[in-house]
Amino acid sequence: MKSVAVRNIERADADIVKVLGEYGVATVHEAQARTGLMQPYMRPIYSGCRVAGSVVTVLAQPGDNWMLHVAVELCQQGDMLVVAVTTENSSGMFGELLATSFMAKGAVGLIIDAGCRDVAELQDLGFPVWSRAINAQGTVKATPGAVNIPIVCAGAAVNPGDIAIADDDGVCIVPRAKAAAVAEASQARLDKEAVTRKRLQSGELGLDIYGMRPKLEAAGLVYIDDLQDLEQP
Repeated sequence: MKSVAVRNIERADADIVKVLGEYGVATVHEAQARTGLMQPYMRPIYSGCRVAGSVVTVLAQPGDNWMLHVAVELCQQGDMLVVAVTTENSSGMFGELLATSFMAKGAVGLIIDAGCRDVAELQDLGFPVWSRAINAQGTVKATPGAVNIPIVCAGAAVNPGDIAIADDDGVCIVPRAKAAAVAEASQARLDKEAVTRKRLQSGELGLDIYGMRPKLEAAGLVYIDDLQDLEQP
């Protein structure tokens, strides 16, 4: 792997980032054909976090947070850091001091497939982090990685300038080129759900709303009046 830090990337449109963030992970994931979701072990370090941003990618070495310091210099207002590690690792690669530096550059949050520490301090700062683990294990600065290259983080392909959406449901990545279409599909999904919600509130069953009965019958489901009917030949 060549160690590089790419200065200039094309970022996602800020208005679309905001809209997708308001829709949230679950809606956006479904709206883009159930793609882009990171592994469920990626959890917010404190509950109630909800943020979206244009991605700056980092590829780090295990137990080495050197490239996070490099990434600070390349961040702009509204950026979201997404950090992958070359080998599975849970060391505490990110904490309160790095968060302070990132916030000074306008970064809105961090997603890291490794460990995070200083949870209380990060919550006080209001800097949201999604990580593989919470771990006080310290790190070194010894081996370079890369910044703003394509990566795979927690099972999701991520490119610089994509959109990262993160909340209590997890993390979802939306490719920058598809962001407008995904936003439109997300709104359509919410509109459809609003109609369905009213029908459910009125007492209609999902069995009927979604047309499940013929499919259940074809799959072999039979309704009987009581358990005694099971004894009939």
